Amino acid sequence: MLGDRLSTSKAVREEHGRDIAHPDAQPADAVAFPLTTEEVASIVRICHAEGTPVIAYGVGTSLEGHVLAPNGGICIDLGRMDQVVAVNERDLDVTVQPGVTREALNTHLRDTGLFFPIDPGANATLGGMAATRASGTNAVRYGTMRENVLALEVVLADGSIIHTGTRARKSSAGYDLTRLFVGSEGTLGIITQVTLRVHGIPEAMSAAVCTFEDLRGAVETVIETIQLGVPVARIELLDELMIRAVNQYSKLSLREAPTLFLEFHGSQSAVQEHATTVASIAQEHGGQGFEWALKPEERTRLWKARHDAAWAALAMRPGSTSIATDVCVPISRLADCILETKRDVDSVSVWAPIVGHVGDGNFHLVLLVDRANPAEVEAAVQLNERLVRRALQMGGTCTGEHGIGVGKQQFLLEEAGAGGVALMRQIKRTLDPKGILNPGKIFAADP
Repeated sequence: MLGDRLSTSKAVREEHGRDIAHPDAQPADAVAFPLTTEEVASIVRICHAEGTPVIAYGVGTSLEGHVLAPNGGICIDLGRMDQVVAVNERDLDVTVQPGVTREALNTHLRDTGLFFPIDPGANATLGGMAATRASGTNAVRYGTMRENVLALEVVLADGSIIHTGTRARKSSAGYDLTRLFVGSEGTLGIITQVTLRVHGIPEAMSAAVCTFEDLRGAVETVIETIQLGVPVARIELLDELMIRAVNQYSKLSLREAPTLFLEFHGSQSAVQEHATTVASIAQEHGGQGFEWALKPEERTRLWKARHDAAWAALAMRPGSTSIATDVCVPISRLADCILETKRDVDSVSVWAPIVGHVGDGNFHLVLLVDRANPAEVEAAVQLNERLVRRALQMGGTCTGEHGIGVGKQQFLLEEAGAGGVALMRQIKRTLDPKGILNPGKIFAADP
């Protein structure tokens, strides 16, 4: 059926059996490259009959081991299903195949006056972004994938094909199956088509950088900005260590101090008004004044530097690997969580710059470790555990946007409780009774 679009090459299998944070490959037995939903369904039907694991793959930018294949099986690379199916300009929605990347979609939309705002940094596929409920720098204004996915086409574990949702902006028709599959990490079905909300390109966009004497001042500026309802598009926090890394990697010359990257969208007058308001708030909390990036190329350079922060951190400590983690807390607890985390980082011998989408209470540690040093790895693991439990105690979540995968299963149990996880398992068994879809992710496979 697939011919040369089914590969058992060791190199291809290993490439598909690792992600950014899990460099040691756990490859599938073969990698399939379907072109249509019907081909995906055929592959899954065969695997269902044989009890063979199936792992969906986008472009490999996940961070919690979502694409690892510890039990072998078939990896289905959806990257060649990369067509924009429909653009409905008047309704502000688009339908795409799962292999379309967010950058490719925005290039396709460029002449329509529309854009898709969800920006996790990596040029991820939209199917993968839906499967992991991705968000990113624009989430504070435009929401996450959860709010921007209208409908899905999904191949279930037995190879049957279903459609969830419609292009209507609201519905009260039965269970919300679309939300069930968004964030399911390929464990309930394989997404083969996505209908998304898109937005009009704002009349004006301006970005700014503001440095602070201390981390508290930067975080309090974020909290007050959000509580006042100022409609910023992005607010990103980088601590002084991350600024040092970004300066070296992206050839910037920012002051090495806690820093906010901000962006404002709207009319010319609205952007000016909102920027003035935030500048005033920042000044009250020790902000050192705004440096503006008004030209498109300046904004692009600034946000490219932010998106490259993880690579910048790794470059700052050659030979290290990263244990990436993130949490999200209610905005009122953001300062407490970040400052306690910063004190914790300073008390141990682990390099862990802080960066985050703090406008929605979400931040990351990039834990840089020498994996040949067991004591260092263990210190980083313990630091991560303390961070997650701190967030949970503050009413937050163990992951704001990375997903559970294999890395945060123990924390999902603490967050959702035994009853909640048991219900998730029951849903999994109902939709995938043989347990072939991305087994071992979100929670360990049933005995």
